[in-house]
Amino acid sequence: MLTVDYDRLDVRAGHRVLDLGCGLGRHTFEALRRGADVVACDLGWAEVTAVRDTIAALAAEAGSGDEDTAEATDAPESKETAESGTETAADLMGAAVQGDGTGLPFGDAVFDRVIASEVLEHVPDDSAACAELARVLKPGGRLAVTVPAWWPEKVCWMLSSDYHAPAAEGGHVRIYRKPRLRRRLAAAGLAPGRSHRAHALHSPYWWLRCAVGPNRAVGDNRSVRAYHRLLEWDIIKRPRLTRALEWALNPVLGKSLVLYAAKPAPDRSPADDRTQTGGGEAGETKASADTATATATATATTETTAEAVTVGAGRAA
Repeated sequence: MLTVDYDRLDVRAGHRVLDLGCGLGRHTFEALRRGADVVACDLGWAEVTAVRDTIAALAAEAGSGDEDTAEATDAPESKETAESGTETAADLMGAAVQGDGTGLPFGDAVFDRVIASEVLEHVPDDSAACAELARVLKPGGRLAVTVPAWWPEKVCWMLSSDYHAPAAEGGHVRIYRKPRLRRRLAAAGLAPGRSHRAHALHSPYWWLRCAVGPNRAVGDNRSVRAYHRLLEWDIIKRPRLTRALEWALNPVLGKSLVLYAAKPAPDRSPADDRTQTGGGEAGETKASADTATATATATATTETTAEAVTVGAGRAA
């Protein structure tokens, strides 16, 4: 289940990509599939280990079969190792590292593309995190940031205080409106461009979870269990009916807000880079229309819909 539109982010073979707050690696594996060299980064060691193991399995499946596979998928011990990329197969390059979003263990301007999916809402100092995203991105590079969309998230907060911080350790510490997120990225020296919403079918699921108690196991409530099974089925099978329904509902119910930005190159103005990433607010109508194609072509995984990412402030409930 992808939140970021990789065609809009323009991820290409040979790009060096940072997946910050990688969780279980859904965005990492899609970037690898497209031929990019990927560094997956998360504060949670369990997540880093899981992604590293999967990269190793993908390398073995790709037929590398050499003794360097295990060594190649070890987390880099230094900035230099992370910056160089780590080969796991002839056409598969990836590494997984543990890191804090407000102090990334990488040098300046080393990534062509940066993804930070469902991260900033966990980080108390989101300005510092945005500054780090900008620092590690190459001039002319592109960034995709996703956060919970304002009103679906607001309903969750209203339904249960256990859903967010401080009751939920490492949980969401703020709710973003789109202008606030744009200002954060602009203050870090980036040029925000187009945005869109994603995962409309997931908003009612989280409202239901919050209504019955977000800390209860999914299987404890019949309605939650049934909706969870529906979402898993949808992620795996991706039938046309639910894809069309979600596309239609995303502008209103989309659980995630996805915002794209660029880092101005020395010979380009911020206005040029806003055009590169979709022309800012003027591009929103076309962006919503384009979401149908992106949703239909996104690669599905079997990760659970309740996956939380943990950079800078631990895991969400």
